[in-house]
Order: sequence, then structure tokens, then C-alpha cells
Amino acid sequence: MRHGKDGHGGGKRHKRLFEYGELRLLILSMIAEQPRHGYELIKAIEERFEGAYTPSPGVIYPTLSWLEDMGYARVEPDDSGRKRARLTPEGAAFLQANRAAADDLLTRKPPVWHRGNAPKEIVAAMDEIKLALRRRMAAEGADETLIATLAAQLRDTARDIAGDTPDAPSEDS
Repeated sequence: MRHGKDGHGGGKRHKRLFEYGELRLLILSMIAEQPRHGYELIKAIEERFEGAYTPSPGVIYPTLSWLEDMGYARVEPDDSGRKRARLTPEGAAFLQANRAAADDLLTRKPPVWHRGNAPKEIVAAMDEIKLALRRRMAAEGADETLIATLAAQLRDTARDIAGDTPDAPSEDS
């Protein structure tokens, strides 16, 4: 999906919470704090980022496998039989070499605006809009005129919320 001036996002791109490789470093930092199994990591990351990001098992387990393949972690069953990832000496050395980046990840805050921290009234209103659109489209079908009308209403509403006016002179005028 394209984001930008002509696509979704109104020309503004949201910064990703993690850049390439950062999640690996975060997980390594977290298992350095204490050995953890995958589900514990999922929950700890979700809590650390206040619900703004919850990694899936399809992200966590391959990352743990990668850390193990690199020799940075060892995944072994604990007394209860659950597999816990533990830091290896190689992982500790890698972490020390990347200490500044790891510390940044451990203190990183979630985005200011995400659905998890949006006021309940706003979330409810957004859900009402989505439901109304689904019902109207189901009742009247995907007529091109209706689609254009609804899209224009949504754009007008977005401009009203943002405080933009369609005929306001631009800064270049």
C-alpha cells in the first residue's frame, strides 16, 4: 500500500515503532534481564508499549530461533518443561557492543496516538462511522455515485477535524 501525498496518510508517514533489527535487539535485552519464553516476551512487549504493539508468535519465535542460530541465546526447557531463552556469553558481548541502541529500545515510549490509548468516546465514534458505512453500502450497494458522495463526506469531516478548510488560501498564495 502506498502512503503519501496521493495515497493514504495525507502525506504524512508514521514512523515505525521498530526499524530493521531493533526487535531482535529488544528481545535480546529482555532475555538479558531474565530468561523468558515466547509468550512472556509477547506480553512484556505489549505491556512495555502500552498496547501500541503486540508481536505475534509468528514474529517472536522466528526471532528467538535467529538469536539462537547466531549464538546470542540458548533456548532450553526449564523445570516445568517450557522452553526459555537465555542469554549466552556471545549474546552478552553483542548486547554490550550495542548498549546505546539497546538502552534506547528499553526506554522507547509508544506513539502518542494509538487506538489503545485513544479516548473511549473517539473509538466509539470511529466504530459508529465504520458501522454506518458498512450498513449503507450493504443496503444500497456499491453504486459509484454513493461511493463518491460518502468519500467526499468523509474527506470533509476529516478536514473539519483537522481544522483545514478547502478554500483557505495556501501559504504559497
